[in-house]
Amino acid sequence: MATAQLRERLDARITTDEKNLLKEAATLRGISLTDFVVGSAHEAAIRTLQERHIIEIGRRDQRTFVEAVLNPEPPHRRLRAAAARHGLSRASRRRRR
Repeated sequence: MATAQLRERLDARITTDEKNLLKEAATLRGISLTDFVVGSAHEAAIRTLQERHIIEIGRRDQRTFVEAVLNPEPPHRRLRAAAARHGLSRASRRRRR
């Protein structure tokens, strides 16, 4: 990371044991303590955000979704009215294909 791009500072209070642990891990990777801490925090942040954005759907929900896609409800009155306002009908959609 280029130093010219760095503008923010992050301070943290940790115990001596925690610092020694982090230093030892950084040394094993051959990087500075700062690079180790920043890199580890960055990786943890990415992982946390990815986990937050993953949608897990149970079997029942999967079946419900597939059923709705394969067998949709017929359009209700308001949807038919909106389609009519925009000149859409089943016949017009077929002609456009």
